[in-house]
Parts: sequence; C-alpha cells; structure tokens
Amino acid sequence: MSLVEFDLRGLGPGQTPAREAVAPAREADAVLVKGPVPALAAVLAALDKGGRTAQVPVSWKPADDTASTGLARALGVGTGVERELSLVRDDHGGVLLHHGRLEAADPGRRGPLARRFGAQAHNDAAKVADGQITRIDVRPDWREVDTLGVVVMTLPLRPARRTTGRAVQIACDPARVVRDGVPYPRPVSRWTWFADYRVRWRLRP
Repeated sequence: MSLVEFDLRGLGPGQTPAREAVAPAREADAVLVKGPVPALAAVLAALDKGGRTAQVPVSWKPADDTASTGLARALGVGTGVERELSLVRDDHGGVLLHHGRLEAADPGRRGPLARRFGAQAHNDAAKVADGQITRIDVRPDWREVDTLGVVVMTLPLRPARRTTGRAVQIACDPARVVRDGVPYPRPVSRWTWFADYRVRWRLRP
C-alpha cells in the first residue's frame, strides 16, 4: 500500500498549504497528515476533489495548538478503530472540520454596531438570520451524523440564536469567511456549508 505523508507542521496561523502541495493525496492508497487543522482540511479537500474520500484512509498527527487539540479530542484521534465520518463541505470547494465564521468584511472597524452587516440565513428550513447581524459561527457536531451547529449573533452581549441542522445557506452584504482559522481570500455575498450525506471520509487511528 502506498502511504503518502504530508508534514505540514510549519504552517503558521491563518495559513493553508498550496493546492499543489496536497495534490499527491489523490493518488495515494493511504495518507498521514502532520500539522494543524488547516493541513488536514486541505488534504481532505484534495481527496474530495478527486472523489477518493471513501477509498483513502487518513491518519492525523495534530499540532499542539488549541484548535488542533480540540478537534483531535472531538474526533477521538488515536483511539478506537478506523471509522467513516461526515464531510462538511462548502460551495467554494473547501472543507470545514472545526470552526467556520462569517463576519463583516472589515472586522477592524471600531464599535460593535459598525461591525454589523446585513444577512439572510437558513439552517435547513429554519430562518436563522434576517437583518443586521454581527457574525455567524458554524461548527461540525462530531457527536452526531451530518450535523452542523449554527450560532447567529445579532448584537454583542445579546443572547445568540443557536440551531442545528445539515446545512446553512447565507446571502449577505460583502462579508469575510474564516474556515478553520484561514480567511477566504476575498469578500463573499453568498456562502453555504453543508454536511454531505453522500460523502464520507475515513479516519484511521
């Protein structure tokens, strides 16, 4: 069996590997990823693009940052047996493993009201945003199958709206998306995250 190793421990905060750096995953029989959450996400995105998530088992040696240790704990990395897991995708070719956020395109603006933006969002059939909001946070729920947790904050210090479902669809004023700590390179006005029930990936302890 051809095992391909990706040593991506040198990635800095907010960085993701270049597509060509993880492209060999599509030809592998198995892969080992060393590095933070964006490294694992990039390899899974490459496997997804090649239609091979179900064929190629993935092992992960996480970095020691907070996001990586939290995700490793949620996934049970290093424990149990090989298993199939949900794959959370977006409509821009990416994969979400730990935490996605949609916020004002210029989050550095001063004052909480200045950082609000207009958005409409649905979590499955439920409308979860319709007007000015501060941000939307999305996290895969690894305790469930094909499930996302969605939190919509309309104003700081106000109670947030929390829902769960398979997909969240957003139409908004130009906004910034951050996927697993990595900012998307340009503002967006539409974005969808969805747990695709047709696709699974294989985690090998």
